[in-house]
Amino acid sequence: MIGFYDYTVVLTYVSLMFSVFGITQAINGRFRVAIVCLALSGLCDMLDGKVARTKKNRTFDQKLFGVQIDSLCDVVCFGLFPTILCFILGVRGILGGIVIGYYCVCSVIRLAYFNVLETNRQMKEDGANKYYHGLPITSITIILPIIFLFSFIISENAFRWVLLAMLFIVATLFITDFKLKKPSNKQLIAMVMIVAAIVSVILLYSNYRIKHKVVKEKALIEELFE
Repeated sequence: MIGFYDYTVVLTYVSLMFSVFGITQAINGRFRVAIVCLALSGLCDMLDGKVARTKKNRTFDQKLFGVQIDSLCDVVCFGLFPTILCFILGVRGILGGIVIGYYCVCSVIRLAYFNVLETNRQMKEDGANKYYHGLPITSITIILPIIFLFSFIISENAFRWVLLAMLFIVATLFITDFKLKKPSNKQLIAMVMIVAAIVSVILLYSNYRIKHKVVKEKALIEELFE
């Protein structure tokens, strides 16, 4: 078989599987499951580089394959998946389509630029790069769950505008030339805990909303038949 299948790329494949499953759940209206899949996909992406670097005897081809497969999976996980989720949540119309397209274009530009920089860097030095150039595309896995919380406290129409603005701003930051220091292990753990807390709130509050809605509907039916 072509390709590489050792443990250094397993998390990248798992990340892609989470995202594809999340897309199917979003299409079926299961937004809570989709958000969880997005968060899990981001977690895998945060860890895959660290796992890959534990193998000290990787060939140059294996390193290049890791760079390419990571970016290709990121196109689906953090480029396509979030836009599908936002589209289903209401980012539509001409303006919505333009912003979604803009986000996707900025995503692939950023990933292609990363591939060029990382390939050139690995030809000269080993180890991990200490800085991001522009906002990392994985950041959407933190930003979108936070934005999703607004759906509980503002109107649906206002929430659509918030999603629209978020996509535009994040996409612009993808291709803005600035250096951002990569988080330390402690900072990564803190981010994982924050996202886990947000996802827990989404799950718990969404359950409450569904149950509350069912109770109200039952009460209304009982009133009609009294």
